[in-house]
Amino acid sequence: MAQEQQPLAYPPPQPGGPGAPPGAYPPGAVGAPPGVPGAPGQWMQAPAPPSNCPPGLEYLTQIDQLLVHQKTELLEAFTGFETANKYEIKNTVGQQVYFAAEDSDCCTRNMCGKTRCFDMKILDNTQREVIHVERPLRCTTCWCPCCLQTLTVSSPPGTVIGYVNQSWSLCFPKFAIQNENHETILRIDGPLCQWNCCGDVEFDVMSADGGSKVGKISKQWTGFIKEAFTDADNFGVSFPMDLDVRMKAVTLAATFLIDFMFFEESGNKNDQNNAGFVRN
Repeated sequence: MAQEQQPLAYPPPQPGGPGAPPGAYPPGAVGAPPGVPGAPGQWMQAPAPPSNCPPGLEYLTQIDQLLVHQKTELLEAFTGFETANKYEIKNTVGQQVYFAAEDSDCCTRNMCGKTRCFDMKILDNTQREVIHVERPLRCTTCWCPCCLQTLTVSSPPGTVIGYVNQSWSLCFPKFAIQNENHETILRIDGPLCQWNCCGDVEFDVMSADGGSKVGKISKQWTGFIKEAFTDADNFGVSFPMDLDVRMKAVTLAATFLIDFMFFEESGNKNDQNNAGFVRN
């Protein structure tokens, strides 16, 4: 008697990876049978982990750039009903490195909007949580230094590896990338204007003293239709190749905070401009 076929989990294990059953394919992998769901492209193979590397962060040892693609939610696009954000995180050749999923309740998402608190779970190709991001609920205003945004970034099961802390500034967005001891390793300087009318918006990743640019977080223009009717955004993240993997993970987490703070509201809910593609 034929056995009942089990549904594929997302993201499923990599073929031949730890605990991968025979016939398991990542979404859209080359050689996968027709009908396997998921985004196109293969998952990145995990390199050998170096010593003193938190589990799952070994992927970042060979990476100095990441592409963060937010998944478009049809329910949100057509109804304006805020759904939990999901992101595919890829390397520069299109291989998926991680999958990130927001963990928040429906009431919080739709009542608090872009200021909402959340947990962000970042998973590898075996569905193992390798990075955990926590954002508490705080007001957002540039006029009050006590209402600054912060993220706590952990390596499960709860080892803090760093923080993203907003720095007080009246006009230009500024953030500090800090290690587990609250020592500033990198800084992020944003532009005066976060409008992305037919162009990218760049947040510069600077050295700890702010004297040199070492990378950037770039909000990429995704086209008029997508910009106008959804808040699904694409980002590029770059940092030094020899940067500690913990700080690479914290810089990646800063991308989610920037997305929520400046680009989260969708055009069908935001009437601050007639065209619907300016969000700040």
